[in-house]
Amino acid sequence: MIFKVFYQENKDTTPRRENTKTLYTEVDAKTVLEGTIKLRETITKKTNYRIEFMDALTKDAEKYEKKTVNFELTTF
Repeated sequence: MIFKVFYQENKDTTPRRENTKTLYTEVDAKTVLEGTIKLRETITKKTNYRIEFMDALTKDAEKYEKKTVNFELTTF
């Protein structure tokens, strides 16, 4: 399951919409809820990111993202 994650690079500063970045990552999970929990735990342990939003991509959304943006999977 591939997720699109919106985040701020530093959770110690005040979030600003202009500083929001995105990443794509794959999570081995059976449900969106399980994937969200695993992903949040992983990002919290391995980075200093402030997670704003996580979205599980459908197959159609994944195809669209691959065509329209610089799509690259991030591994943690």
